[in-house]
Amino acid sequence: MQKLLIGNTWVEAQAGRSFETRNPATGELLCRVAEGDAADIDLAVRAARKAFEGPWRTFKPNQRQNLLLKLADLVEENYEALCVLDTLDMGVPMRRTLGNRHRVVNTIRYYAGQAMSIHGETIENSLEGEYFTCALKEPVGVVGAIIPWNSPLYQTLKKIAVCAATGCTLVLKPSEEAPLTPLRLAELCLEAGFPPGVLNVVTGFGATAGAHLAAHPDVDKVAFTGSHFTGQKIIQASTGNVKRLSIELGGKSPNIIFADADLDKAVPGAAMAVFNNAGQICCAGTRMYVERSIYDEFVARVARFGNSLRVGNGLDPDTEMGPLVSEKQLERVTGYLKRGQEEGANAASGGGRLTEGAYAKGFFVAPTVFSQVSDDMTIAREEIFGPVISALPFDEIDDVVQRANDTIFGLGGGVWTRDVGKAHKVARRIRAGTVWVNAYNVLDPAVPFGGYKMSGYGREGGMHHVDEFLQTKALIVNTD
Repeated sequence: MQKLLIGNTWVEAQAGRSFETRNPATGELLCRVAEGDAADIDLAVRAARKAFEGPWRTFKPNQRQNLLLKLADLVEENYEALCVLDTLDMGVPMRRTLGNRHRVVNTIRYYAGQAMSIHGETIENSLEGEYFTCALKEPVGVVGAIIPWNSPLYQTLKKIAVCAATGCTLVLKPSEEAPLTPLRLAELCLEAGFPPGVLNVVTGFGATAGAHLAAHPDVDKVAFTGSHFTGQKIIQASTGNVKRLSIELGGKSPNIIFADADLDKAVPGAAMAVFNNAGQICCAGTRMYVERSIYDEFVARVARFGNSLRVGNGLDPDTEMGPLVSEKQLERVTGYLKRGQEEGANAASGGGRLTEGAYAKGFFVAPTVFSQVSDDMTIAREEIFGPVISALPFDEIDDVVQRANDTIFGLGGGVWTRDVGKAHKVARRIRAGTVWVNAYNVLDPAVPFGGYKMSGYGREGGMHHVDEFLQTKALIVNTD
């Protein structure tokens, strides 16, 4: 059984409970995992506070940097095994995670560099007398991180790396759907030399462990990635001690294809903006707006592309799209597929669960493209978190921009055109935290990522991310 990590010691949950984690491609039991709850969160927060107020606070920037560089080397050495864990636990194809090796490892190294780059500023003042004034940057303190199941390796490393770089301590609550990679990464952190209490991992469920972490009075900040429904609860829970928050929530992102786009690039780009990771991506471009003159052709081509994808067990190197993470998620997605067809949408490809042969025991859904979709349909309004594209035609720029922004979300968006002026004009008018032009879901650790509106606030990536984990202190010294 996999245990909890509290103060560099692997321990069972105090209540003695555990839960199963299964392979979503086969339904097979992988192992049992300790089910932490409020009591375990209390112990983890206490260990994190002790570390923050103790030896960790004395670590110099170069020492924190060296820890992260050691971790980066260990992750690189163990990268294939970590990818296998992601695939076994939540189904992502190995070819996807193996292809992200450079980005994942360099994300840790990027934050290692940031550990040496944190600085305040001196400020000229207008005070009567002689005063030295400056602004200092200090770590915010104990951080509670609650991460989703759709990218366990990357999500875990981002939270660990930014906390270590800034001098914070961390209590991590992974998703119960995919806890194995975070636990293995915790082992690598210990191997790298993380001091006791700097990283603590409590596996368990959101209603117990997660909710208690979000409301805990001795947690200074919560970093959350997940649904906007849970995000709203975390905001409410934060009021107890007015803790800092950075929350990256859901999306229903528009992906706009103009008739003058390079269609040979736009077809796979628009398709994989959704079918990548079986659509389990918060910024997936699920509302595909296509200029009317090319609508029929483009939708047909994207549908053919979806039909051509090799769907299967992510351990197969030829698999291009894996299963959904769980039976619960399967029921959610197939419910939307049914609702879309009931409301009049046409499944140009896919439209249902895959059940024959090797698919029988897994949670597989066919890559789906819906045509004849209107903006008011459920599938065009709500986040599905599955491999489902809603294709909608448009005629004018002003019309498509208005429709693209007519959503409660604002996480991502895409624009496909050969016209540079048009690309800038449209991209600047889309109300979203990230807009890609002639590309989609391209991420870099130095570039901020986050949302507008109900897609959350705060940023991950770059100095914007680092600053989320720092306090600013004014220092005023009388030098007379």
